[in-house]
Parts: sequence; structure tokens; C-alpha cells
Amino acid sequence: MKVQSTRTSVSQGLRHTAAFYSGPFDLFQQLIPLVRAGLERGEPVAVSVRPSTEDALYDRLGNQPGLILLDRPDGPDGGSGQTVATRRARHLRELTTTAGPTTVLTEHSSSLDGVDGSFWTELDAAANVALADLPVNLTCFFPEMPLHLEIVDGARRNHPTLLVGGEVTHNPGHWSPQDVLRERPAPAPVILGPPDLRLTFGAWQLNEVRAMVERALMVAGYGRDRAEDIVLAVNEVATNAVEHGGGEAQLYLWVAGDGTGGDGLVCEVHDGGALNDPLPGLRAPHPSDPRGRGVWIARQLCDSLHIWADARGTHVRLRAGA
Repeated sequence: MKVQSTRTSVSQGLRHTAAFYSGPFDLFQQLIPLVRAGLERGEPVAVSVRPSTEDALYDRLGNQPGLILLDRPDGPDGGSGQTVATRRARHLRELTTTAGPTTVLTEHSSSLDGVDGSFWTELDAAANVALADLPVNLTCFFPEMPLHLEIVDGARRNHPTLLVGGEVTHNPGHWSPQDVLRERPAPAPVILGPPDLRLTFGAWQLNEVRAMVERALMVAGYGRDRAEDIVLAVNEVATNAVEHGGGEAQLYLWVAGDGTGGDGLVCEVHDGGALNDPLPGLRAPHPSDPRGRGVWIARQLCDSLHIWADARGTHVRLRAGA
């Protein structure tokens, strides 16, 4: 797979707005004018909303040619805001490259709240980085009284603007994505069972890392091209780990069907270093940038990639299907 960045030196900029609703009727009353305004401007309008809201939109508006459905944040790694933001950025980068400025509307879904609602805080912080240079007008809708207070607090910290009475206003409570994630770090994913393979490695053993991953993929029946992509992704993560994590790291592998929670290979890389940037590899590097490409490339090549930190160091889990 050829991976390239379409980011230019001139950033057109994300506009990221939070809106709050008291119930389904209030949500719909705020949503419909935004959809119509985007369509009247000749923009694509991409939505990621609950099925009931989606049905109501089509009942009211019909099958408008400019109305596009974004994938909902679900699947085995739907609980990683980084992964969802990466997928959306990939989709919207392709869309805006061909269609220009785009209106995007999303809706909170309680099924992804997790134990404390912090998924939404991570997702919006990650979106602020991953979509920063795209001509996207993104409005995120949240209930006024969700189950978890973190959902409202996170929304107010992550969005530079608020939709109030149909008008977009400045949000004085906005924080930078880095400050948001330092206050509320990305959570660790669900713990898996014992790995099928493990390796402690340093810079001189990166060839062993690549060979171990390639063998596991071949045994699991991956095609040559897909295996090369995954080996490249793991190599980029492993190289970062030994460069920035104290010179030694650990690699764990789970093979498809062995308790990974879904089809495909799961790989974790653990090192003892500090995570200075809580959201690495989310923004597409400029072609002239000499460094900072490794994690971004790995995110493009994998089905999911989640990074978190704790007192033991920095950890990366990636999942890659055939």
C-alpha cells in the first residue's frame, strides 16, 4: 500500500462546534437547519448519528444527493477515540480533496460511553488534531444531561465554539487537545489474554521484530502485500519505542482466533519512556517534514492503533486484519 500525505503548507482549518440538546425533538430542531444550510451552500453534508436520527433526517429531507453517511464509531476498537478520529480524517481528507469544504454533523451515543464517558473526550481531542488542516465545519451534538458528567465537561473543553440559540459563539472554556489529554489521559484498552509470541528487543533486534511479525502473518494466511504493510507499521512503532523509550522494548503478538476479540493480528509494543505528546501520529505530516511520520504511517496501515501511557511507560496496541 502506498501511503502519502495530501496536507499542504496552507492550513484551511477545522471549525469544531459543540451543541447540546434537551431531547430528540430539540436535537432535530437544531440539526435540520445545519443540514439544509450546508446543502444550500453546495457542500457535502456528512453525518454520523444514531439510527433513529438518521431515519428522521431521511423522512424529513428525502434522499438528498449531498447527504453522506459516515461510519458510526463501532467495532472491536470503537472505544478508542484515536482510532475513530483517524478513520474519520482519512474519509474526510478524501472527500474534501474532491468536493471542497464539507459540513459534518455527529451525535453522541451512550453505547460508547464506557465506564465514565471519557471516550468522547478522547475522540474530540483527537479530532482537533487529525482534522486540523481540513476545510471541515464539524458540529457535535451532546445531551444536556448525559449519564456521565465527563461527557459535557469534555465537550466544553474540546470545542472552540458553541452552538447557542442557532448562533455559533466563542467558547471561553476551550483547552488545547494536549491539555485536555494531560488532564484526562487516553485509557488503556481491554486487557487480552497471554500473547502467543513475545520478544524483548533493542535497536539491534529490529530485524528480529520484523521477521517475527512476518512469520506470524504468513502462518495466519495473510497475503504478501498486506503482510508487508503490517510489518512496516509494526517496525515504525518498534523503532519509535527503542529511540524514545530507553533503548529496550517488548513486543507481544496475538494471532487471529486466539482471544484477540476479533479477526486479525494484534500487536502491542511497550517501552519505559514518557509520552510527551498524548496524541502522536494523528496529523498528516507535511511532505517537507523530516520527522514525525512513523506513527502516522502506522495509523494509516492498521485497522486500529491506540496509544496510552501509565507509570510503567508508553504502550501501543495495533490491530490489523487481512
